[in-house]
Amino acid sequence: MNPILRNILAVIVAVISGGALNMGIIMISSYVIPPPDGTNLTTMEGLVAAMPLMEPKHFLMPFLAHALGTVLSAIVVTVIAVSHHLKLSFALGAWFLIGGIANIFMLPSPMWFTACDLILAYIPMAYFGYKIGANMNPKVA
Repeated sequence: MNPILRNILAVIVAVISGGALNMGIIMISSYVIPPPDGTNLTTMEGLVAAMPLMEPKHFLMPFLAHALGTVLSAIVVTVIAVSHHLKLSFALGAWFLIGGIANIFMLPSPMWFTACDLILAYIPMAYFGYKIGANMNPKVA
């Protein structure tokens, strides 16, 4: 397969897999950590209204969703891509970071969570995923 085409395919598969994991964790989060009583987290309006009632424990699953989705995407791209593994991993970290920034504007969260999420869940996790993927792919320099 053409190396450029394989790299493009790797990025596409990585975005889909990381996004799917992110969404899966978000979907099960209310079963793992129940939301505050009387809140409706099924709509954006409900989420915004519930935000003042949220405790720090309610932000654990969203952080894990963002971080693990980014890690998985970096692993996938590092394993599948032919070249530019670190660059592609960081590009995916930036992609998910842009999504995280957009999420902050759509769903305002406490400043401590915003800072923690934007600083720790994307670019560092992309590098971490790259390191894991590099250990799985002997062709990575």
